[in-house]
Amino acid sequence: MSEKQHDGKGTEINIPCKVDAETQIPFKDEKTKPILVKKHEKPIIKVPALLAEPKIQIVVEADIPLNPPAVEIKRVLKDVFLTQCKLVPVKFNDKYGDHYGVREVKRAKLFVEGFIRKNIEYAAADCNGVIHDRIANVHFSGFADLKDEDFFLNPILGETKERNARFINPKNSDIPRLDKYFFENSVFYNEQPYCELVEADFFELDFSPSPVEPNEPFKKLREKIVLDLTVKVLQLRQVKVDALGFHHHKHDDYKHDGYKNDDKKHDGYKND
Repeated sequence: MSEKQHDGKGTEINIPCKVDAETQIPFKDEKTKPILVKKHEKPIIKVPALLAEPKIQIVVEADIPLNPPAVEIKRVLKDVFLTQCKLVPVKFNDKYGDHYGVREVKRAKLFVEGFIRKNIEYAAADCNGVIHDRIANVHFSGFADLKDEDFFLNPILGETKERNARFINPKNSDIPRLDKYFFENSVFYNEQPYCELVEADFFELDFSPSPVEPNEPFKKLREKIVLDLTVKVLQLRQVKVDALGFHHHKHDDYKHDGYKNDDKKHDGYKND
């Protein structure tokens, strides 16, 4: 569909294939006034801390049925999805610095589970056929042994403690009371270590399990995959940091003290 318009001289201009469009209006860009912490203060922030970054080798084999049968594999795209990544401590240091009741993990098992999503593009036996697409999820599971030297920062876990006390029977001091107890429970709720994907390196061999002649279709694709998976193991930790304090930049047009706009000297800097 075309539209006819006229230029300033009255000449008719034919504009073909016109579509609806909307002119975008730019927003006003203004400087913000940050709220800063005073320099002498040392705030405590809660941030993800990197505990370890292991590379886990996963070896898996799978048979993938193809319908319709294929005569040639064109391309295979791959992605990794983690469904589980759990850190299970197996060795501790019972004292973390000067803190009793907080245990430092010295060794742990990292359980990993997930699947490789494969997108297989292949050609069928037709001379002028379409490229078929087969999506398959190849499941894997395993674990990695993380030793003390594998940790950049050791995980910490607070202990949950339970105490109880018994009482003597006031009517007969030779036997205890079975109907009276004193209980004390101290429960510490820890931040659960978790994982993030970093890198996945695939090495694989794809072939028909039954040898076929050229241009002969095959119904099954066998895959032998070696996956080198790198993950970050993190835990939310409280960290005390140094504050930068009130800092006046060269191109700021205000003073932080009262946010006054002027061209006066401020902390040894001049506004050019």
